[in-house]
Amino acid sequence: MTGSLESWADGGTRSAILKFVARVTDESGPDFVEPAARIAVFDNDGTLWCEKPMPIQLDFTVRRLGEMAGNQADLQARQPWKAAYENDLGWLGAAMVKHYHGDDADLKLLMGAITQAFGEVTVEDYDARVTAFFGGTDHPTLGRPYRGCGFAPMVELLRYLDEHGFTSYIASGGDRDFMRPIAGDLYGVPPERVIGSALGLSYRAEEGRGDLLYKAAMDFFDDGPEKPVRIWSRIGRRPILSVGNSNGDLPMLAFSALPDAPALRLLILHDDADREFDYVAGAEDILELARRSDWTVVSMKNDWHEVFAPDTA
Repeated sequence: MTGSLESWADGGTRSAILKFVARVTDESGPDFVEPAARIAVFDNDGTLWCEKPMPIQLDFTVRRLGEMAGNQADLQARQPWKAAYENDLGWLGAAMVKHYHGDDADLKLLMGAITQAFGEVTVEDYDARVTAFFGGTDHPTLGRPYRGCGFAPMVELLRYLDEHGFTSYIASGGDRDFMRPIAGDLYGVPPERVIGSALGLSYRAEEGRGDLLYKAAMDFFDDGPEKPVRIWSRIGRRPILSVGNSNGDLPMLAFSALPDAPALRLLILHDDADREFDYVAGAEDILELARRSDWTVVSMKNDWHEVFAPDTA
């Protein structure tokens, strides 16, 4: 796939991208930005791939929680194992929406269960589980494999930026090590440029061999105000281009600007019920700020010729 932005419809949104990239790459212009400072950051869930009826990682985790509840009857009455065991997508999806509205009660239950689900698993074993999941699991309603749920226009944008000297990072509330095994194939983003939430790690040495194992505790949750912190900690630069889709991305987009230099903030609006989903729940605050701040709102329905790459169906 080339960097021609073929899946983007002609109009204001596509023009905003082209004009911004032209400005910061024109060595003779006043807004030229050196290649080393051309940093772009992308949220993942709902920005690079589909996040409904629940984030893909949540489906992966729910399957593991369901297995645990099947083996331990006492878990079947406790959330979130109860929702996982009963396949209650409503409870699970609502937990994420509540989080974006500032209510983390259910999310804390979910995060606590996740740490128990993968504690003492080696990083290689976890990688293999994620790879196997993507190799044989379909989206529950779209009728396509999860590997085919990446947004074709966003992959084109990543390619376009790469061709113009940008370095793109994924900065997601999702688990860093869940995205790493698949980000290269789906997006062309190598594992060292994936920033995300993470379980703690411990080192174990046995007979001259060393392993890293996940702890049954979160190290950090990369969402909301934590996103700029993690971006700076990992990159040491402010991005000049950022893309998100929810209230949790607001601090990242607000942070993405160099002093006295242009910046581009893109907000993905899910308004295409025919090809994907139509919702704004969990994005009300950032949509309002985007409109007040003249950020660029990307309409899936109007700005994208294609949502998913045709050859991955």
